[in-house]
Amino acid sequence: MISRLAAATTALLLLAAAPALAQTATAPAAPAQAKTAAKPAAAPTPVDIVSNEMEILDKEKQAIFRGAVDATKGTTNLKADELTVTYADVKQPDGTTKTDATNLDAKGNVIITTPKEKITGDWAKYDPQAEKLVVGGNVKLVQGTTVLIGQELHSDLKTNRTQMTGGRVKGSFLPKDNSGGATKQ
Repeated sequence: MISRLAAATTALLLLAAAPALAQTATAPAAPAQAKTAAKPAAAPTPVDIVSNEMEILDKEKQAIFRGAVDATKGTTNLKADELTVTYADVKQPDGTTKTDATNLDAKGNVIITTPKEKITGDWAKYDPQAEKLVVGGNVKLVQGTTVLIGQELHSDLKTNRTQMTGGRVKGSFLPKDNSGGATKQ
């Protein structure tokens, strides 16, 4: 389940590109080299974000999406009432500057959906540099027939450690029939 939770975390990671979407000016592309030994980089998966409004706070380096936020990258989706992306400009070895998300903060009716699971909570915070995710407030993780319920879900993606905290935790597990035959009723 931990590796699948990491996939759900991708829903928050997808928003790391959000500040780049807000930029109005882009640097011209470097001229292509006629002969190169390197393989071309795979095209990045697009991030689609829809919300009722968006505000850029340049001084604070934040992009705030408000009202029915719906963000999708590939088959991963995040919905929330509000999403704040804090970002920083990072200088690259080639001298160009890249915008990286430093913190993601989703508030209100948070729903993270992947093809294999769904996580809901009142809020979610993700630190991309530390690779740590916290989902809080009436957290529910559903993966197939398995359901986990608690107050806070903590996941460290570097160590693959996930913990549900904040009081009583409830789990409902239905083992799979590994006999290869149909389950008798």
